[in-house]
Amino acid sequence: MSFELDKLIRQNIREFTPYSSARGEYSGHAKIFLDANENSLGSPLIKWYNRYPDPFQWALKKAISKIKGIAKENIFLGNGSDECIDLLYRCFCEPKKDNVIICPPTYGMYEVSGSINDVEVRKAALHENYQLHIAQIEHLVDENTKLIWICSPNNPTGNSMNRGEIETLLNNFDGLVIVDEAYINFSKHKSFLHELQEYPNLVILQTFSKAWGMAALRLGMAFASTAIIAQLNKIKPPYNINQASQEIALQAIEEVDQVNKMIKEIVDMRNALTAVFERMPLVEKVYQSDANFLLVKINNARKVYEYLLARGIVVRDRSNVQLCEDCLRITIGTEAEITLLVKTLKEYSKK
Repeated sequence: MSFELDKLIRQNIREFTPYSSARGEYSGHAKIFLDANENSLGSPLIKWYNRYPDPFQWALKKAISKIKGIAKENIFLGNGSDECIDLLYRCFCEPKKDNVIICPPTYGMYEVSGSINDVEVRKAALHENYQLHIAQIEHLVDENTKLIWICSPNNPTGNSMNRGEIETLLNNFDGLVIVDEAYINFSKHKSFLHELQEYPNLVILQTFSKAWGMAALRLGMAFASTAIIAQLNKIKPPYNINQASQEIALQAIEEVDQVNKMIKEIVDMRNALTAVFERMPLVEKVYQSDANFLLVKINNARKVYEYLLARGIVVRDRSNVQLCEDCLRITIGTEAEITLLVKTLKEYSKK
């Protein structure tokens, strides 16, 4: 493999002059800010929210770098991981010309974002054991393939992808391999974070939405080489992460021990719920999960889904998804929520 990032970047992205704010250009400690046409008298609710936030979120990146062991220059923060996904398309994929590869069943936004950006999305379906079909991926790759999307642990199946097969792609593909690790905190498998120096074509996505319990903040993380991060910073909106999100995330990082306790509690409940499901007559199979949800194959899954919905319990019906026929995806809720779910499923079985 001969990876050359410059050749991968869209020509118009390479050549355009990005928006530049005075706040972004200045790195010292200013006494007053008279550069951004803000309301200097404050805001009705919180006085200091009248000012624009740090456009590059350096304080938050510094805190993240300490817990991840990754230099802050290798971190990009997005308005949810969905913004990171969209920016990777916009930076590296020429509309109507380039293509990407996804491995269904997988996270739906890879395909949605490809369609929005008018980029061909090629599909290399997983094997029946939900592992990567490397031969099919290699068959689909051509000179216009820019990105390969891999979700591990995978959504909706819950399993982690074989590490050696991901490394095979990294070693043999000239484009970017994006490993989405949104659920990595619930897994015993090692993150790819510390392989960044070894693979210049690796991008890793993580999020504050899952293990950190802050889905409403919309805060995603991308980790990559400084060269790739520089391109994402070049095309992002100037102030894509609001001040409140930065402040709350900084506070949460100080409570990492509490987060680890919650992760353990969720994993314990996941394992306990697996055992309960496996004893239920209507359950055909519970798939092994490294995430905070279970994929469960159920007799007449659509009917079960509608029965639960009628009783105010919302799960995810994946019956119409390739390789997930008659399957429901069930998030590990609180103990009270799971107790009610199990009780309702037992009531359904007695009908």
